[in-house]
Amino acid sequence: MRRVWILVPAALLLSACGGSSGKSGASSSGSGPPLQTVSLSEKEFSITPKAIKVAKAGTYTFDVKNDGQITHALEVEGNGVEQKTGDLDPGKSGTLTVHLSKTGSYEVYCPIDGHRQNGMEASLTVGGGGAMGGTTSTEDHETTTGGTTTTKGGYGY
Repeated sequence: MRRVWILVPAALLLSACGGSSGKSGASSSGSGPPLQTVSLSEKEFSITPKAIKVAKAGTYTFDVKNDGQITHALEVEGNGVEQKTGDLDPGKSGTLTVHLSKTGSYEVYCPIDGHRQNGMEASLTVGGGGAMGGTTSTEDHETTTGGTTTTKGGYGY
């Protein structure tokens, strides 16, 4: 009987240790499902779009594609947030899910040495109007591209 009481705490301790099922190049922080997915393109030496606006604070997913010829990455920084993807080889894509808890300005840039200084940066504004810039998808399956909104039915990703 004493052996059972020794094994119970050990089993509870082991069951508390979990693994991670995250993908390479993906990072997540936040609460609840993303409000929008914002699509970005990176290449030597720019990020498109240059200005990103989202309507309100919340969790957002940045879907970034490396359309360049060298390795890039993406970082979002500001208002207590600092998160980045892993390195993205040419032609590869990655996602970064970030909880933007405050309205205001954030910096979006490539954190690889020298890339930001060569122009790989964009501005992100949270609050103060509707979403614009790039392509965004809301949880209601609306897509906004440069101010035009298209609503899709179902889960057509």
